[in-house]
Amino acid sequence: MYKFAFITIFLIGITNGSLFAQTKKDSISVAEDSLPRLDIDPLTPAKAAFYSAILPGLGQAYNKKYWKIPLVYGAIGTSMYFYIDNNKKYHDVRDAYKRRLEGYNDDDFEYLDDDRLIAAQKFYQRNRDLSALFVVGFYVLNIIDANVDAALIQFNVNDRLSFKPNVYTNDVTFKPNVALTFNYNF
Repeated sequence: MYKFAFITIFLIGITNGSLFAQTKKDSISVAEDSLPRLDIDPLTPAKAAFYSAILPGLGQAYNKKYWKIPLVYGAIGTSMYFYIDNNKKYHDVRDAYKRRLEGYNDDDFEYLDDDRLIAAQKFYQRNRDLSALFVVGFYVLNIIDANVDAALIQFNVNDRLSFKPNVYTNDVTFKPNVALTFNYNF
């Protein structure tokens, strides 16, 4: 009986002692992230589109894509030049036709008959309208480009990730095969 009591007290003592043997630490260790944190602003695409709507090319400057600004002004400027040129020629031909209807024949288009003047009016009017459509189209394309570029700049794109086409020969038939390779370097 004494042996049973001694073993019981001994086991209770070991159990209580092992409970108090561990100490609590108040500090919690947190692992630091080794990648730099990039703060993403969800309003950046809207801001870039707004800037491009105010002044063409300003959204590209906001996105730091300065090489696109001459392309924007080149496209819009060329379309605007053709609009102004075709509009001037349209008005010249139209005024000459109106003078012909009044009975005068002293214009710059003496070598053309009335049917050719009407055809020239339609030609220059159509080209003028197409040029105006191109001006508006390039203006809208400028806004869309700034918006999409600002949205895509928030994605992580680096040299460790590659996706490229690959042409290799088949070992059995020796014919060239086309494949897409996706590589990720750790």
